[in-house]
Amino acid sequence: MVEIIPAVLAENFKELNNQLAKFVNIAKIIQIDICDGNFVPSISWPMDREDEENVEEILEEEEGLPFWKDLDYEFDLMVKDAHKKFDFFARLGASRIVFHLEAEEKESFKEFLEALDPYFKDNVEIGLSINIDTETEELAPFINYIDFIQCMGIKNIGYQGEPFDEKVLEKIKDIKKKYPEIKIGVDGGVNENTAPVLVEAGVEKLIMGSTFLRSYSIKETFEEFENL
Repeated sequence: MVEIIPAVLAENFKELNNQLAKFVNIAKIIQIDICDGNFVPSISWPMDREDEENVEEILEEEEGLPFWKDLDYEFDLMVKDAHKKFDFFARLGASRIVFHLEAEEKESFKEFLEALDPYFKDNVEIGLSINIDTETEELAPFINYIDFIQCMGIKNIGYQGEPFDEKVLEKIKDIKKKYPEIKIGVDGGVNENTAPVLVEAGVEKLIMGSTFLRSYSIKETFEEFENL
């Protein structure tokens, strides 16, 4: 069965809480899009300094992420050199963390992956995302240190509702040929028209934001995609 992962892009903690509430008892894991205003133009929670109090409560384990008893979280780090801030993101409580290859200084990032604590690697999955124009050959130095690959299905990342770029289909096929055992997800442009094509190409994880935002029934929409 294909894994359906709703994506949430929230400017602040209040908006994050409101968006996550919609998926309780529907989804198992939510992707929280984290944007720094540097690697991508937009800024989202927890990078907005207005939410310092809420963030600090989570870091100090006084509170957890909203609905942490009901949902697991995947952080999509659209953040410049996110691995240098890894301790901060790890302490917020994600079960998966996605780095963007184009946002990282390659040599430093590889050294970081090599040095990751084995206990952490046993408990948190590491994903690597690549943009639509990034060659799949650039994955090679990191492939032994990651659990899955996320292909961006859109040209302009950091926004929801962007048009699907069909070039991602060839990228998926190329990755499947080179690394048949690794799971592939697609983020961006996933909807009722593109999802069947992506699944046919070999995608195991469908990440969707705007598709759920415009849905009249999130539960029904989720089940429709889950049954692809």
